[in-house]
Amino acid sequence: MKTRIKEHRKELKMTQEELAEIVDVTRQTIIALEQGRYNPSLILAYKITKALKKKYIEDVFDLEEI
Repeated sequence: MKTRIKEHRKELKMTQEELAEIVDVTRQTIIALEQGRYNPSLILAYKITKALKKKYIEDVFDLEEI
């Protein structure tokens, strides 16, 4: 799945470690998500969306790539 996590994270000047801590996953999970190697659960996708201060999951995750 294609994501815009890295782009939005950088806009907020947030590190992978900071995002991981906020959404309660490991930094390796954030890396895998940013590289499109891992599809998150709906709950994790929602947490990431809120942590990145976006309104819709589609703002962060490209659901067309599934």
